[in-house]
Amino acid sequence: MNRDFEYITYLDDEWPDAPENEVADAPQAAVPRTPAATPRIGAARAAGRRTRAARPGMAYRAAADPGPSASAPRPQLGTSGPDDDFPDDELPDDELPSYDYSDAEARTEVLITRGRSTAAKRRLRRRRPASPRAGTPLLTRRNVIVAAAVTLVLGIALAVVLPGGGASWPASVATVKQQIEVACQNPNVASEPGQVNFACGQDTRKVLWVFALLTSGDDPAFTDAATGRKGLEPITPSQGGAVAFSLNLHHPYNSASPIDSLAVAARAINSIIAGATAINQNGGQVVQPGLESNASNCRRYTGSSALLSRQGFPALCAKPVTSAAGQAALVADVYQQWMVGAPAREASNAAVLYANSDNPGDARVQAILHDITQAAT
Repeated sequence: MNRDFEYITYLDDEWPDAPENEVADAPQAAVPRTPAATPRIGAARAAGRRTRAARPGMAYRAAADPGPSASAPRPQLGTSGPDDDFPDDELPDDELPSYDYSDAEARTEVLITRGRSTAAKRRLRRRRPASPRAGTPLLTRRNVIVAAAVTLVLGIALAVVLPGGGASWPASVATVKQQIEVACQNPNVASEPGQVNFACGQDTRKVLWVFALLTSGDDPAFTDAATGRKGLEPITPSQGGAVAFSLNLHHPYNSASPIDSLAVAARAINSIIAGATAINQNGGQVVQPGLESNASNCRRYTGSSALLSRQGFPALCAKPVTSAAGQAALVADVYQQWMVGAPAREASNAAVLYANSDNPGDARVQAILHDITQAAT
């Protein structure tokens, strides 16, 4: 083992004295040798014991120790001995193995096998277990249950918002609705002189297609041989002509025309509700009361029996008919006067269709539509 390796291994500030260097560099300051001693590889150290401050954890021979001799050979390097039973953490100062530390080769072997006692012990860092992935997996049992519940709620909401379960009105109803838009453009369909226009009101004009569906099956060429009624909104030709006169039509009334039939029906329905003022044979005015001219009817339609009366005008309900139940009751009464002699059941059917105009899937509506289909065949 050469001396250069030793100097590389030890730091200069850890060895306060280095006689072997002095011997090598300055022969005149050589340390006296023992005559009987066996020549050594490295230079001998000065006698004495090192202090703990100079080299913590290391011990040296006493001053009286002359060093290794032939009678007491030093332990063989690389062999196991009693020192191998000590732990590697730190050895007691007084129990270090008896190596010859003045021998450079011995000191080097101690450093390699034992290490420096002042060096910090290197510890293996304990690895932490892998942290769970950020976030929650999407496909968990809880998420599936929540998604199913949300889907169920949405299905119920759609069933409420879009009633009918796929049921619809006959295709002819859409055609009649378009024709109503045209017929209601006539400014003379409102009642005279009260100017009530329930039949062509934006939210109440559905009464026209309900009546057409029930009375003619939406057939403009309908003819009832028993009563002589004709048209989409069946009425006798003479009555239709009389009503058409008040509409100021610019052409002769045609019962086969859907537009003429609807306009005549609109004026007739409004007159049934609000009454009219007619001229008698003597030229005088005759006030004809309507359904709203009756206090008991107004109670059914509006919840109040109060009437609004004016000279020369038929009396009307003091409150407008706005509730669904009140309008349904009014439609049933109008039907019975429009279709004189019709059974009460048909009037009730008219009220059901009117109240469920946005719900063709209603069981009662489906039953009525079935009866209409059977009657047509």
